[in-house]
Amino acid sequence: MAQRPVPRTPTPADDRLGLAGDTVRRIQHVAAALRHHQDEEIAALGLTPAAARALHELDPDHPSPARDLAVRLGCDRSNVTGLADKLEQAGLVERRADPTDRRQRALVVTARGRQVRERVRQVMSDSRLLDGLSTAELATLRDLVWKVSDGGCPSDGGCPEGRGEV
Repeated sequence: MAQRPVPRTPTPADDRLGLAGDTVRRIQHVAAALRHHQDEEIAALGLTPAAARALHELDPDHPSPARDLAVRLGCDRSNVTGLADKLEQAGLVERRADPTDRRQRALVVTARGRQVRERVRQVMSDSRLLDGLSTAELATLRDLVWKVSDGGCPSDGGCPEGRGEV
């Protein structure tokens, strides 16, 4: 699905509401374009966006129980079971006895999973939309986006544990 350009309509510099609306619409447009590119690349890897995110959240050097992955993803453990099944069927993870609690199973990233995870990391960091910015402009944009995102969480502390860092 190709992104349609958002028309640029001049908003007077003293019209704060108009400027905010223009900015929000542009941010939404950029987010949709990024998501579109990421989804295409992730699909080419044979993954769904949810499975790619799950693989990305797994630490290849530290096996982790599904419940820990569910916390990192901010979802119910039952959802992680299906994602783990898909990743296991694709040969990207294995379920093994948890070395810290042999009653449980841990998700272990396979060698192939490490390769695909690295590619997912690259896709999730794709910056082609930012190629037209100088390094100084990119640093300014990063700082401004960070400032308005408040670290990814509302100021009332309504973030699930571990979700305040982006």
